[in-house]
Amino acid sequence: MTGIVYKSTGSWYTVKSDQGDFVECRIKGKFRMKDIKSTNPIAVGDRVDFEIEENNAQVTGVINTIHDRKNYIVRKSVNLSKQTHIIASNIDIVFLLVTINNPPTTTSFIDRFLVTAEAYGIEAVLVFNKIDTFDEAVLDEQLYMQYIYESIGYQCLRISAKDQKGLDKLTTLMKGKVSMFSGHSGVGKSTLVNAIEPSLNLKTKQISQSHSQGQHTTTFAEMFDLSIGAKIIDTPGIRGFGVVDMEKEEISDYFPEFFKLKENCKFNNCIHKDEPKCAIKEALEKEEISWSRYNSYLKILEGDEEHYRADIYDDERKNSDKGRA
Repeated sequence: MTGIVYKSTGSWYTVKSDQGDFVECRIKGKFRMKDIKSTNPIAVGDRVDFEIEENNAQVTGVINTIHDRKNYIVRKSVNLSKQTHIIASNIDIVFLLVTINNPPTTTSFIDRFLVTAEAYGIEAVLVFNKIDTFDEAVLDEQLYMQYIYESIGYQCLRISAKDQKGLDKLTTLMKGKVSMFSGHSGVGKSTLVNAIEPSLNLKTKQISQSHSQGQHTTTFAEMFDLSIGAKIIDTPGIRGFGVVDMEKEEISDYFPEFFKLKENCKFNNCIHKDEPKCAIKEALEKEEISWSRYNSYLKILEGDEEHYRADIYDDERKNSDKGRA
């Protein structure tokens, strides 16, 4: 039988067969190690072949084949090992939920996520959530951040999942597609899914007031069928996002505004750091490129693992476009 993985708990996988039945499946140990370097050999969104196990009181299955993935979102394992973790696969569009201070989403985190989406050919949209909580200062910061990314070419939405404001544009983009919601814990992913499809009634939690960080509510990635004619993958909150499997020379290709200018650099192998007559650095000095984006690029280039660690919210905004520190 063939189906799509709707939920992964690490050892068991909920697969929806092409006939519409949900079957709890596992994989064999040998299959677990075969040519797979990620911590999770099977991810939500994978199309798989499986066999029904006989002589079992409950109908279960064994997955024996993963179909080729058209794409996937991958990040470094949280334990800083060389292993990777596939968040989800076969995605048409990914929505990164961003909150300004409740909890804070840094530009470094946003840029790392966007670079990965670019590398794997997945359309990414920034969703600025909780606009109902903004005072004037927070609004200014949000609009400035939105300006940065819209000027690059990324679509940005402003919504309030709590008050169900701005959902029309979001659901229009989702229809007929497999979408993924991602972002830090506490940015409102599950609340947003509930706003779109109230019958799902996903669990939500309040922000931790002492740390201004979200508390994990979604434990495992899970796909849901929506009545609007779409599929949504809700994912656990990501505190840090490590970029993987990129050569230094190709990183700038995944910054669209860098890619447009790189052919004007004096050297073909320019990595836009110390080389003379670099078109990216010249544009930076003219403020045609965002300083926060360039700072993010340097961190990825230098492989600064600490900047995606779970508990680090460095003073990112002090190094944003408002200053060159």
